[in-house]
Amino acid sequence: MLRDVIYNDWFTVFLILGLVFITLSKYVFAHRFKDFLAVIGNSKYLKIYARDQKFIDGFDALLFFNGIISVSIFAFICYSTLVNPSEFDLNLFFKLLFGVGVLFLIKILLERLIGSLFEIDGLIDSYLFQKTTFKNYTGFVLFPINCILIYTLNPSKTIIYIIICIMVLINLIGFISSLKNHQKLLLNNIFYFILYLCALEIGPYLILYKLIKDFNA
Repeated sequence: MLRDVIYNDWFTVFLILGLVFITLSKYVFAHRFKDFLAVIGNSKYLKIYARDQKFIDGFDALLFFNGIISVSIFAFICYSTLVNPSEFDLNLFFKLLFGVGVLFLIKILLERLIGSLFEIDGLIDSYLFQKTTFKNYTGFVLFPINCILIYTLNPSKTIIYIIICIMVLINLIGFISSLKNHQKLLLNNIFYFILYLCALEIGPYLILYKLIKDFNA
């Protein structure tokens, strides 16, 4: 039986849109999509496709759009479950969608700018590719989870926290993978690395938390 707690026809529209992006990525980049699915615990995808990385990559872009939608839907569910039960509001959801998208894009552009300023474009491109891959994988995993939370399960705080832990774990695996690949360089520049973590890794998520907290203000 369908739930009617946070169910809304607009969720269906956005989920279908996310599914379109996933389907297009699988149809246009069939072989790469198959390798992408096995990225957890397998470095094959990162080694093969990092060499062909472009500034604007069609495969990553399609999964990025799905990621923005999936993260925004899950953020709304988190807010409605953990902070304040809310009816779906299209205008507010568009603000959330826009905020998440802009936050992610600005973060990527700032990192690329830093790479250019310090003349480490190759290192930053490699790092961003790995990080973007695992963020896209997070969005891919969130898609079926969102479907279950909207149409089947009544989300509780425990369920939400478990899902958040899974998402953190996926991105932690990606972060550790990047550390292993660049550990010598990072150890030689530990101060700048810590500064980077505070400014561009921790800071944006604090902003996202504030955005979610003030979502219905």
